[in-house]
Amino acid sequence: MVWEAHISSSSSNYTESTSDHSLFIENTATSFTILLVYVDNVIIVGDSLSEFQSINVIMHSSFKIKDLGQLKYFLGLEVAHSSQGISLCHRKYCIDLLTDTGYLACKPVFTPFDPSSKLHTGSSAPYADVPSFRRLIGMLLYLNNTRPYITFATQQLSQFLTSPTKKHLTAATRILRYLKKCHGQGLMFPRDSFLYLSGYSDADWAGYLDSRRSISGQWFFSWKILDLLED
Repeated sequence: MVWEAHISSSSSNYTESTSDHSLFIENTATSFTILLVYVDNVIIVGDSLSEFQSINVIMHSSFKIKDLGQLKYFLGLEVAHSSQGISLCHRKYCIDLLTDTGYLACKPVFTPFDPSSKLHTGSSAPYADVPSFRRLIGMLLYLNNTRPYITFATQQLSQFLTSPTKKHLTAATRILRYLKKCHGQGLMFPRDSFLYLSGYSDADWAGYLDSRRSISGQWFFSWKILDLLED
């Protein structure tokens, strides 16, 4: 909170994001800079080195800070820079998740979700350890940042955090088995990427068994994003 208050009240032109109070943005005629604060860690992203130096001076005037250089690791997110572009992945996070859940040596599968499976409330016997199920889904949801392929599966399971069943647990462990197959996958942002906008949408017919409503989904891409495959 001290960081946020100081940035907001400083002489800089940073404005606090309305959707995320730890995110600050400065957009001028000559530069665009984003500043993200998490406890005592600060990430600066932008197109002006002079602005980086300026905000460092502002922060250092009130706090003893240390410049760690180019971003490589942040909250489980691994960042790799090369002449081809910037890659993001959660390799270590995935391995730790598989280790903690006991699925590091499991048999992998090729898809994160069984398309023939229809999840709904009371689909099987209740799963007794509700807190561990919620924790697992929460950790999987965090992976959505770099693993869009598991987004649908985790979204489906997140609807049953109140009263999960053993069938829901089986569906969740399938995601773990999928991650075992490709725990090093991530996203690649090429340096020669170009801006474009494309969108996809689809819906089934009364696919949600609890309410008999249709399930719809949309995907929108504003930049060229490529998959980073593990060697």
